[in-house]
Amino acid sequence: MENFLFSLNVTFPVFLVMVIGWFLKQKGMLNDNFVTVANKFNFSVTLPFMVFRDLAAVDIYGTFDLKYVLFCAIASSICFWVIWGLTKLLMKDKTMRGAFVQASFRSSAAVMGLAFIDNIYGSSAMGPMMIIGAVPLYNIYSVLVLTFEAQTEEKDTSKIRQAAVNIIKNPIIISIFLGVIAALLKLDFPVLVDKTIDNVAKMATPLALIAMGAGFKGREALAKMKPTIAAAFVKLVAQAAIFVPIAASLGFTGEKMIGILVMLAAPTTPSCYIMAKNMHNDGDLTASVVVTTTLLAAFTLTGWIFILKTLGYI
Repeated sequence: MENFLFSLNVTFPVFLVMVIGWFLKQKGMLNDNFVTVANKFNFSVTLPFMVFRDLAAVDIYGTFDLKYVLFCAIASSICFWVIWGLTKLLMKDKTMRGAFVQASFRSSAAVMGLAFIDNIYGSSAMGPMMIIGAVPLYNIYSVLVLTFEAQTEEKDTSKIRQAAVNIIKNPIIISIFLGVIAALLKLDFPVLVDKTIDNVAKMATPLALIAMGAGFKGREALAKMKPTIAAAFVKLVAQAAIFVPIAASLGFTGEKMIGILVMLAAPTTPSCYIMAKNMHNDGDLTASVVVTTTLLAAFTLTGWIFILKTLGYI
């Protein structure tokens, strides 16, 4: 019972904040414009500040774990290529393939992942370390599958070059780069700067969760239920069932194990929908998977954390 209560206390506060966002939207206090602006503000400002803050504070010479970063990168890569290969073999409807693959492998690592790690451990070096290993690959792989599975008459490979530029300009990737430099140089900022960075960073998680809750649309979850349930199973259960035992056998525990878990089993990131729509893929299926995984993750992540806590890995 103690482990079960621990699991509930980790997961449900995160989702209850989302419920507050949804409730405020229903009451008319928040609207779609708020969701759009908040998501853009979070992506461009608060999340980069949060990632930079956590990375800059890391004793990178003492805590950097190449084995851990490589595991995150390799696990993400295997998940992507296997899911894409199986989708091409098993999914007859070509119009859904790109959206299905992206929604099945790409976690909300920066938002939900850091929220869970922060809820358990506070400021943690392992969350940003997981992001270093996984998030750049999330962007690259998403561009690849959405480009080659796009429902257009011609495959415009120039999109890949443009996407490469966009990846380099990605605020989170820039913050990772700057945070690593600050950590390597052991920069000691004045108190004024430290507090400013910290104040902006503290807004990231609650604002992101409020915006996600306010943007929740229940009707979309009813669309295309069979591929939605299949993608949700892969996203929330299958990937973690394969790679969490491997991570345990490699000796990962505590913050590292939680980072790996949220990388593999956190809900699909809402940014998948924006990319799918803009790159001529199935936006409705993507939205359905985002909604469904966000709803079900309250229970699946609780279960995973309960199992890991019971077995002594966290």
